[in-house]
Amino acid sequence: MTEEIVREQGISVTRACKIVSFPRSQFYYSSKMDDQDVVDALQELAFKHPSYGFRKLFAYLRRAGHTWNHKKVYRVYKLLKLNKRRKGKRRLPARVKQPLQKQQAVNATWSMDFMSDSMVGNRRFRTFNVIDDCSREVLAIEIDTSLSALRVIRTSKG
Repeated sequence: MTEEIVREQGISVTRACKIVSFPRSQFYYSSKMDDQDVVDALQELAFKHPSYGFRKLFAYLRRAGHTWNHKKVYRVYKLLKLNKRRKGKRRLPARVKQPLQKQQAVNATWSMDFMSDSMVGNRRFRTFNVIDDCSREVLAIEIDTSLSALRVIRTSKG
């Protein structure tokens, strides 16, 4: 824009820069940035490994001995449109809510549960509880620091 003003109006660069609020040093600046080697290396790796994302490709470049800054490599990565779409969480379908069935007879169904707590000396213990769903009567409580599967089976049959 400033170049056009200088050419067309025939005014000095300093004055043209002041008119458009543009730093004079930026008018003379020419970028020496050449990312062709980064582009080539990234494209070659991305072609070999199409499922890899930025982090893995950058790690490969580092292992190959390239000392490019991760910000520079990421800028080129985005310019090449290599960025992968992040997969979101897979949502489970909404569960159909049904009311709880009222129990009709004693000893028809039982509920079993484990609970855990600790004593004063930070020693943990577990309880295995068996409860009748209809009468809410506790049929068994097994308490120990370690409950084996055989012991749980024996208690639940009991």
